[in-house]
Amino acid sequence: MTSHETYLKRCIDIAKNGLGTTRPNPMVGSIIVHNNQIIGEGFTSAYGGNHAEVNAINSVKDKSLLKESTIYVTLEPCSHFGKTPPCSDLIIKHQIPHVVIGCIDDNIQVAGKGIEKLKKAGCHVVIGIAENECKAHHKRFFTFHNKKRPYIILKWAETADGFIAPETKNEQKPVWITNEYSRQLVHKWRAEEQAILVGTNTVLQDNPSLTARDWTGQNPIRIVIDKENKLSEAYTVFNNEAKTITLSNKDIDFSKNTAQQICDILFKNNINSVIIEGGVKTLQTFIDENLWDEARVFTGNIHFKKGVKAPKFSETLISEETIMGDTLKTYKND
Repeated sequence: MTSHETYLKRCIDIAKNGLGTTRPNPMVGSIIVHNNQIIGEGFTSAYGGNHAEVNAINSVKDKSLLKESTIYVTLEPCSHFGKTPPCSDLIIKHQIPHVVIGCIDDNIQVAGKGIEKLKKAGCHVVIGIAENECKAHHKRFFTFHNKKRPYIILKWAETADGFIAPETKNEQKPVWITNEYSRQLVHKWRAEEQAILVGTNTVLQDNPSLTARDWTGQNPIRIVIDKENKLSEAYTVFNNEAKTITLSNKDIDFSKNTAQQICDILFKNNINSVIIEGGVKTLQTFIDENLWDEARVFTGNIHFKKGVKAPKFSETLISEETIMGDTLKTYKND
């Protein structure tokens, strides 16, 4: 592994500190190296705040060293004015001579323009170091800009005998298949993604809040499919703990391409990631239309013997772990 790769992987590590707070902006990481020593680090601030390069430059105590340094960044520095000024301009202002970039920004507002600006100013620019790792890190951002839809995570829990829900229920609340540690992990995931989506039956049967209440972080935007407007504002998903968007037959033609229509609406609402938590009909709709990127499937130790079968899909297993007796398998859609 080259020193460039080592430094870029450090950028990825610190960039993860912005997960769940920078959206819809990408969570970028940046470091500054002088004579093989890191003298500055930064990651993207919460939305509206400084970008990673700005925070990295600001963290350098002796700014005179910048003229002899290399700045590393996971994603091409921006070249346009948004909530903040262009990062490429700041690099040029401080006369940082070397810039190493993990991957090019596909956003039409940038798309090589930041690199072009840096080169014209005399910077030596290296592109594509640890590129695959950087692209994987920025999966939400690239999916949103390239596929014009959010990065989609499917999540469900199933029993040891393959059921997602019992045949009948006595109470309007979830029937837990997994343990409290797995459930807390789900709340962590909710804080990391911009939105969470469920179908009508999930609300009717479980009356969930769909918040990240067991984890410190932002609550996701709640997306509720309510085809026939069955849901009243008395349900918990309509409280003031988070924003809720309802999709009915006024918004969507449910006779065709339902998942694609939902993706189009989420894209228009600038939502770059969504975790879909059910129910089985909603999950299967996205699977059948091949509109998903990742699936996280828990298997608990309990048996229902009969009930609602878990979704069916073709998958590539990328990881498996045990959480206090529960099994968590993560799949990737190739």
